[in-house]
Amino acid sequence: QVQLVESGGGLVQAGGSLRLSCAASGSIFSTYNMGWYRQAPGKPRELVGRITSGGTTAYVESVKGRFTISRDNAKNTVYLQMNSLKPEDTAVYYCNARVLVVGTTGSNDYWGQGTQVTVSS
Repeated sequence: QVQLVESGGGLVQAGGSLRLSCAASGSIFSTYNMGWYRQAPGKPRELVGRITSGGTTAYVESVKGRFTISRDNAKNTVYLQMNSLKPEDTAVYYCNARVLVVGTTGSNDYWGQGTQVTVSS
């Protein structure tokens, strides 16, 4: 019913930048919070940051001042601008969206397939 497709990952040197995008499509009536998570090898998935439908953002302490989340509600798309990247930012990044599907009464969480971000030292 709902698909989240991510793009923009890749390999970058420390200090560089990348921009991730995640577009939600399908039978979407409304999209609420959208966010980005990441999972490094051998570690649990952690929240990187999230953005409400009104544009309020919150970030994990380790990325504050370096990462910026934004969204385009008309396109049901969320972005993650990552600057001053560090090797410890290396992980698979997943987008997440809470979506109300057309014809239903309750919202659910949906996930993207993940995109690899590798930061070399």
